[in-house]
Amino acid sequence: MEFALFLGCTTPSRLKQYEYSSRAVLGELGVTLVDIDEFKCCGYPLRNIDFKAFVLSSARNLALAKKEDLKLMALCKCGYGTLKMASHLIKENSSLREEINEILAKEGLEYQGDVEILHFLTVLHKEVGLEAIKDKITRPYENLKVATHYGCHALRPSQVTEFDDPVAPTLFDELVSITGAKSIEWPMKLECCGGPLSGVNDELSFAFTDKKLLDAKKASADYLTTGCPFCQIQFDTFQDQTGHGRGTNHHVPAILYSQLLGLCLGLDKETLGFDSKRTDIAKIESFLSP
Repeated sequence: MEFALFLGCTTPSRLKQYEYSSRAVLGELGVTLVDIDEFKCCGYPLRNIDFKAFVLSSARNLALAKKEDLKLMALCKCGYGTLKMASHLIKENSSLREEINEILAKEGLEYQGDVEILHFLTVLHKEVGLEAIKDKITRPYENLKVATHYGCHALRPSQVTEFDDPVAPTLFDELVSITGAKSIEWPMKLECCGGPLSGVNDELSFAFTDKKLLDAKKASADYLTTGCPFCQIQFDTFQDQTGHGRGTNHHVPAILYSQLLGLCLGLDKETLGFDSKRTDIAKIESFLSP
């Protein structure tokens, strides 16, 4: 099982522990990751500024994966959704495809919309498989309640992303359940984390975050888990800022799914990139079976 690893921009610059833990977990499960040094930005920041630049940015990355004859795996749901959209547009629009390929040809590249794009969670669920992962778990969680945050860019538009049912998804819940933890139901499960508004309208951004955290707390979540760097940063790094600014403190810690899974696979916290300043490691480890 081999994939071209698309890190994107946010993970290596702001959330390296997502990369470390994902590499460790996938390595433990027999997945080979190939690094393509020429990968650049997916183009997401340009989507509403320069449409063709956005498509070209994504297409170039996909063409590089195609050149290596590899499926592409993205860690970021924003990057995943962007790459899927660009691939869809290129496949469906012949004039756009010709224009993009004319530019790509200057680097000896070509893209026809024919690279399989998967998210990290999809690779675990569909490619590795739930039973194969379950067989590798050495210390399942006990009495741990987890709220899954699906994020927006993987679910919608569903006919393009093809990640899961956009109204009643189950993929992430099933991945949590195999760890022994209970994936709880909570009303705001599919709502936005507020991340896209950060830096644009911080008050509204924090209001989204605060509302979700309060809802997770009401549902008795011990932890909230994510599979996206933007969402993780919003729930983790900004949680303190949200609390101080709004006079709230819900105490619902966020944890990357790669780290949640890694611990019950028996991987050590250093390998998984845990930062003791941000994560109460003793708390999450207390839920692991002896």
